[in-house]
Amino acid sequence: MDAIIFDVDGTLWDSTETVADCWKQAAAEANAPTAHLTGARLKREFGKLLPDIGLSLFPDLPPAEAIAISERACDLENEYLLSHPVPVYDGVREVFETLSRKMPLFIVSNCQAGYIEVLLETNGLAPYVTAHLCPGDTGLEKAGNIQKIVADHHLTAPCYVGDTSGDESACREAGVPIIFAAYGFGNVDSPIACLTKPLDLLSLA
Repeated sequence: MDAIIFDVDGTLWDSTETVADCWKQAAAEANAPTAHLTGARLKREFGKLLPDIGLSLFPDLPPAEAIAISERACDLENEYLLSHPVPVYDGVREVFETLSRKMPLFIVSNCQAGYIEVLLETNGLAPYVTAHLCPGDTGLEKAGNIQKIVADHHLTAPCYVGDTSGDESACREAGVPIIFAAYGFGNVDSPIACLTKPLDLLSLA
């Protein structure tokens, strides 16, 4: 293992309860339903591309309106999370501090531009992360961004840490093995290892 690439939601933190309020505000501004916009529901959606989340949450709206709500919600998220920080999971900071002395660490998520930066800034993790990418930065989906990290940084044996079947599919497409964050939001069928907590990673790397 010469590098680790991390997912965000369900792997490094759980912001769903906080950002649910942003989705409710965005939906209310568009006179759309809000009652179903809970943290529990968002956990089922996170990991998808943002337009797909909007379409899933608002299936009865015209697609353009559903996608516009998702875009507005994401703008609100970045602003709100800066002033209402969400902590990373217990042990994440120690993992980043320790492993960054051994190998480069990266983050790849299917989030909007600015979201990863908010996590890094509010939790003091920026000094430990070599680079990060998301569709909002590149226009690429997760598999493409994983491949771009691998190519740009000349990695030969990276692993990805993620928590959903979508993460696993992206890793399979990118040709990178996945370590399953079993404390997260979803399931993975064939990981090379499972973590019951973030600190478990220290025994693997």
